[in-house]
Amino acid sequence: MTTAGTTEAVRRHVAGLTPEQLPAYVYDLPALRAHAAAVRAALPERVELYYAAKANPETPLLTALRDAVDGYEVSSGGELAHVRAAVPDAPLAFGGPGKTPAEIAAAVDAGVHRWHVESEQELHRLAAVLADRPEAVVDVLLRVNLPVRAGTLDSVALAMGGRPTPFGLDPDRAEAAARLLTEPVGPLRAVRGRLRLRGVHAHLASGLAAAEQLALAGQIVGWSVRLAERHAFALDEVNVGGGMAVDYADPAARFDWTAFGEGLAKLLERRPGLTLRIEPGRALTGYCGWYATEVLDVKRSHGEDFAVVRGGTHHLRTPTTRGHSQPFTTLPVADWPHPWARPAVTGGRATLTGQLCTPKDVLAHAAPAAAGLRAGDRVLFGMAGAYAFNISHHDFLMHPRPGFHYLEGTESG
Repeated sequence: MTTAGTTEAVRRHVAGLTPEQLPAYVYDLPALRAHAAAVRAALPERVELYYAAKANPETPLLTALRDAVDGYEVSSGGELAHVRAAVPDAPLAFGGPGKTPAEIAAAVDAGVHRWHVESEQELHRLAAVLADRPEAVVDVLLRVNLPVRAGTLDSVALAMGGRPTPFGLDPDRAEAAARLLTEPVGPLRAVRGRLRLRGVHAHLASGLAAAEQLALAGQIVGWSVRLAERHAFALDEVNVGGGMAVDYADPAARFDWTAFGEGLAKLLERRPGLTLRIEPGRALTGYCGWYATEVLDVKRSHGEDFAVVRGGTHHLRTPTTRGHSQPFTTLPVADWPHPWARPAVTGGRATLTGQLCTPKDVLAHAAPAAAGLRAGDRVLFGMAGAYAFNISHHDFLMHPRPGFHYLEGTESG
């Protein structure tokens, strides 16, 4: 079990919280800005960096990213409204399957110009909205579920394409959609010139290292070029998605943004006039957040130690869904104001569980970092800045929600 490093500002802030203020999410905003700026600096000029808001839509994080990103990707009407309010000047790309007619109309009215179209029906619905709004113009990227080379996605944490999925258009349907958008006559002729095919979007997997991402990007761009040639449209943009690898077992390991940027620059050398776009989420904000809590009890069961903490997977669902142990750091608390003996981990490791009435409420399994952990000590689960509270089942057992603290320097927000 690898522990999660913390900044001094985070440790000091958590140490100053009362037990009643725990659990709490703590975000280091200067660290987030520095990381995002380094990512931006590693990318060539013709690569746009969009943040996938689904990873963590907290307003302070969205605004902290604004100087480093070119825009934000949203995947619902709710995300659209929230992100537009948080960063009103930012360009938005609207993606996601199953867009409702109301969401499509709201996005057009909000001035969203970049669309990741998931189906032919979505194109027809979008055209119907544009027909009632003669001044509106929308630029379309067809989201395509491309076949990939055998073995490419075998080891990824989450495959979004390259196999049967509800996401995007299979290549033959992408061809049909391209014909709808480029033929001079047909069912979309009423909005010709205002519903414009600009390129392709293909987010196929999450959890790829830089070399794997580059290989996939090359396949996506090559297929997109051939599509544009077949249908005689100018290929302006290709969005190769996000999913850059984040290693929960080794928090110090990071995606090689420098190598990735250099590889994308070489890819662009052969494609003058083409803009690439990437949409990382977890790889931008994952490292800047911690889920801080305290140990309520320590017990031994059938030869194994268990530490029960305030909160649990209803606040931080990621370790259960991904099947890993969340990395953590302990903050020992010397004070023990009770007359009875202080429960403590007596073996070399312990499993950290939450307060839920289910054996699946496990944040870290048999972790050696828990050796010596005592009731009343504090635990900071790292890499909790993405797909954490916002993806969790908050209301199960109706425990209190955690606090949220946004640090600017040494102060909390």
